[in-house]
Amino acid sequence: MSASTGLRAADLSPQALAEACAETMWADDTATQHLGMRIDRVAPGEATLSMDLQPFMLNGHGLAHGGYIFTLADSAFAFACNGYNQRTVGHQASITYMAPGRQGDRLTATARELHRGKRDGIYDVFVTNDRGEKIAEFRGHSRTVKGTHLPE
Repeated sequence: MSASTGLRAADLSPQALAEACAETMWADDTATQHLGMRIDRVAPGEATLSMDLQPFMLNGHGLAHGGYIFTLADSAFAFACNGYNQRTVGHQASITYMAPGRQGDRLTATARELHRGKRDGIYDVFVTNDRGEKIAEFRGHSRTVKGTHLPE
C-alpha cells in the first residue's frame, strides 16, 4: 500500500497503515538509507531492519563501532513506534552491547512494542548477526508529537 495512492489513514487496515507510514518515513530518512539499511518487515508496533557492516563502520579495534549498532537499533525503534499514523520521536534510549559485530556481518534489529500509552511508549530492540548471535539489546522510550504521516 502506497502513501501516494491518496488513501486516507482511516481507510487502511492496521497492517496497511503501518506499511504506508513506513513508506512515508523512509522517503525522507536519508541517514538510514545512506547506511544501507533495509526494512525487512513492519507491522503495528514492530519493525525489523537489517544492515551489512562495511569497513567504514569499524572502530580502532577492527570491530563494529557501537554508534552504528545503536543507529540500526534506533532506526528499527523509529519504524516500530511510527506505524500508527502519529508522529513519534525517541524520548530516551539505552543499549547494552553483548558481542562484537565484525566486518561483513549482516546485523538485524528486531523492535517490539512493550507499552503504548496516550503519548508514550516503550520498545525493546534485539540486534543479532547473521549467525543468530545476540550483539546488543536496546530499549527505547517514545513520545508522540503533533502531526501525522498520512492524511486522516
